[in-house]
Amino acid sequence: MNYVTLNNGVKMPQLGFGVFQVGNQETAEAVSTALKIGYTSIDTAMIYKNEEGVREAIKNEDREKLFITTKVWNTDHGYEKTLAAFEGSLERLGLDYIDLYLIHWPAPMYDEYIDTYKALEKLYKDGRVKAIGVCNFEIEHLERLLAETEILPVLNQVECHPYLAQNELKAFCREHNIYVEAWSPLERGGNVLKDQTITKIAEKYGKSPAQVVLRWHLQNHTIVIPKTVTPSRMEENIQVFDFELSHEDMEAINQLDSGRRTGPHPNEMNVR
Repeated sequence: MNYVTLNNGVKMPQLGFGVFQVGNQETAEAVSTALKIGYTSIDTAMIYKNEEGVREAIKNEDREKLFITTKVWNTDHGYEKTLAAFEGSLERLGLDYIDLYLIHWPAPMYDEYIDTYKALEKLYKDGRVKAIGVCNFEIEHLERLLAETEILPVLNQVECHPYLAQNELKAFCREHNIYVEAWSPLERGGNVLKDQTITKIAEKYGKSPAQVVLRWHLQNHTIVIPKTVTPSRMEENIQVFDFELSHEDMEAINQLDSGRRTGPHPNEMNVR
């Protein structure tokens, strides 16, 4: 496993395990399997409604070896509501602290993400969380956040894959010492895994298309949280530290960027 050091000194696995759209019982089974395979970073959220499943899977694990991420949803934006939402997540997870707490979406229509982030700052100062950050923030949201709050977010979790490389956003985050973490790193729908450029590179290295795409992310200094409930794919996804893509192959994958999203644009995701 590779680890990255976040801007507050906290170390985080560069490759984690996501549980988006996985039911509670299936989450408990999947996370238990992932932990046995070697994952230690688990990414969940209140809106996934499977924090209890994560709790079941990790209840007998060494807490200090785990890195648990969860998120505050749009309905809980605002200072006091965020603090209450955090307590709810903490209880459902059965934990004394969260490693990383994130704002799930900026929801700019409601204009509350600054107050929400200030609640995260309080949780961080009080030692309830080890690190704080955001998801799905565009440059305009980050610029405002940096201007109106005290603590630099450690990362920005966004949709990112070869068809949506997020190069401008990555450059901004790199300039401000904020990591980019990719959700849907293999592109929801899996079209990128059938792309001829990817499949040819996979054949060259004797690896799967998914392993090539994950390796591309890692070499771009991106944190990844691929999701699967299939044990063989869990093993496949974590076996990406024994090879390295050449500069030419990295550039070939970089050329696939077309700005194609599979999820909503952050300025349009205001669901409550």
